[in-house]
Amino acid sequence: MTSLVSDDRTSDAGAAPALIDTWMPTWDAVERHQTHVRAPREAVWRAARTLDFARSPVVRALFALRSLPGLCSRGPRRALGGTLDGLLRSGFVLLGERPGEELLLGLVGRFWRPDGGIVRLTADELRTFDRPGYAVATWNFTLAADHGGSRLATETRVRCTDAAARRSFRRYWAVVGPFSGLIRREMLRSIRRAAEAERTSARAFHP
Repeated sequence: MTSLVSDDRTSDAGAAPALIDTWMPTWDAVERHQTHVRAPREAVWRAARTLDFARSPVVRALFALRSLPGLCSRGPRRALGGTLDGLLRSGFVLLGERPGEELLLGLVGRFWRPDGGIVRLTADELRTFDRPGYAVATWNFTLAADHGGSRLATETRVRCTDAAARRSFRRYWAVVGPFSGLIRREMLRSIRRAAEAERTSARAFHP
């Protein structure tokens, strides 16, 4: 689900707040996807934490399509890594991790520019970032027990620092948003396939 309407919902009363709620309680855009995985949370978490998404031809193709505007740029283009370490090298920052429950990444930039306008920050710097003309993104993966398996979900929130950035982001998202959603859904499918394959292999090894 994708929305470009400001939304200030938080976690249910009485529940521990998700990391993403703590880091970005209000936002200008949000996108959510989830899937059921027929595997225990431990296997799903290992896959989410270590899988190289660039091994998926679908993800590679979608990243290429999403990066088409960068072909017009004379400057260096930001290469997104296919693993967690690769994402961190490309400018994402690890904001928090609850093993087996939630992993949260953050990114600041002018995503609508051909070079992405990425600003490299620490987690503390990202939390208070308010420089005009930029967008701040948070992106998580969460896990929960679900009917004998696991529910794997991902959510992306974007907060723009001023009205001009908000207008630029809306124009950018109108074009890139569909590709972004496809990338995230394919990432969930890749994690699901890896975790379920591990479970099948474990069963075959221990009849």
